[in-house]
Amino acid sequence: MKKALVSALLAASLFSACLFAQDQSQLLAIDAAQTKVEFTLGDVLHTVHGSFALKRGSMWFDPATGTASGEIAVDAASGNSGSGARDHRMNKDILESARFPEIVFHPTRIEGRVTPQGPSQVQVHGVFSIHGADHEIVMPAEVEAAAGEYRLATHFDVPYVKWGMKNPSNLILRVNDKVQIDIHTVARPQRELSAR
Repeated sequence: MKKALVSALLAASLFSACLFAQDQSQLLAIDAAQTKVEFTLGDVLHTVHGSFALKRGSMWFDPATGTASGEIAVDAASGNSGSGARDHRMNKDILESARFPEIVFHPTRIEGRVTPQGPSQVQVHGVFSIHGADHEIVMPAEVEAAAGEYRLATHFDVPYVKWGMKNPSNLILRVNDKVQIDIHTVARPQRELSAR
């Protein structure tokens, strides 16, 4: 009798653990109003800072397995560095945003544990699509979780010249062949954001 009771309790515990793991997987919506996509490009004279606008974003992930999916899309033509002439050249000659209007990231896996409360450091694996080509990347990310809300910050480099885009350098101006990207965003359960 005692052995049967222990077995039943063990089975119930395992079942509860499985249900808990399933409950933790969720669809998250990226809050565009609290998202900053910023870029930094250095040259010999000064450093250029700018930003892009988020078009849409959602992400599903399962903390139990690390599996992830979704789409985070940025408007390629929205690049704003504070100089109209420079931004026009970036859109026309480098990003070619008329042909490739979106820059998209598709997450595939999260390496590391995202805690339900407090800070976590993870690696986000996925496919970064820009200028008509897909590139596998890994982004280090800091996540702060509280009450079902996730605040995420990441910093990574885009080797745009290596990835087939033009280098805007000329005889006078010499710029780096990589651009630094910083993203700060907030993600919430889809149902919660939709209810606002």
